[in-house]
Amino acid sequence: MTASPPTPSSLVWSDALALDVPVMDQVHHEFVDLLERVVRADDSMLLPHWAALIAHTRDHFEREDQWMQALGFVAENCHTAQHKLVLQVMRHGHAQGHRGDLQVVRHMAQELGQWFPQHAQTMDASLAWHLRNAGMDPHTGALPPAAQPRLRKDAPPKLNPHEAFAAA
Repeated sequence: MTASPPTPSSLVWSDALALDVPVMDQVHHEFVDLLERVVRADDSMLLPHWAALIAHTRDHFEREDQWMQALGFVAENCHTAQHKLVLQVMRHGHAQGHRGDLQVVRHMAQELGQWFPQHAQTMDASLAWHLRNAGMDPHTGALPPAAQPRLRKDAPPKLNPHEAFAAA
């Protein structure tokens, strides 16, 4: 017997999630759509949709982590650490689902719906600001030569985004 999916998540794409970086906005919109598929899935489709969300999220986070590295963020910044933790939890949920505990996956999907807007509107908004400010092409990851201080001998220390906000 296939259980009925829970009511749809309250997370829907809106302008409040847009960051004025079209590549980021597109990937975030895709995340919201994939999460909604998970939330609406019946038991037979739950794990395939969850696996698709994990794959998308892994690629999404890897791209953002590459941007942060290119921009000179410290290697172990809280944004990257949060990416690692979220993916770890999602993979754990996938393993639990394969052991038959689909409620864990459903609960995680609801929690992701609560977590994502905060993440996008804080950490990703900061990254988007840095992308625009540095003139980085988010499609290629290329920085203009003048924006590549980490490659010069006179480079300032790596940027910690929290210190940047404190100085602003």
